[in-house]
Amino acid sequence: MSEELYPRLTKALAEKRRSLAPEAESAFRQFSQTFFQEGALPRKMKQLIAVAVAHVTQCPYCIEGHTKAATREGATPEEIMEAIWVAAEMRAGAAYAHATIALNKLENKPTE
Repeated sequence: MSEELYPRLTKALAEKRRSLAPEAESAFRQFSQTFFQEGALPRKMKQLIAVAVAHVTQCPYCIEGHTKAATREGATPEEIMEAIWVAAEMRAGAAYAHATIALNKLENKPTE
């Protein structure tokens, strides 16, 4: 992660973020903890999904945090990489699928 573009999250930065909006911080933390508990999906699977989504949203903090969490939940490097490839396919698939918008526009272009 580029230190120039994305600063490391330090305890001081985390405390400042929390102090500027404590209610929102608390609500977000509770929201997050709720959904990463064991449920219909096991915790490991939820973390693998989070790793994949973090790559699609391109959040370096989420990539690092959820990769660590997935590993703590027992995910192997192969499972993590496969989740990343699934995310890449979905991202590429969206571009491919949206080509229909451009093709439709080309077929229905104005006569001017």
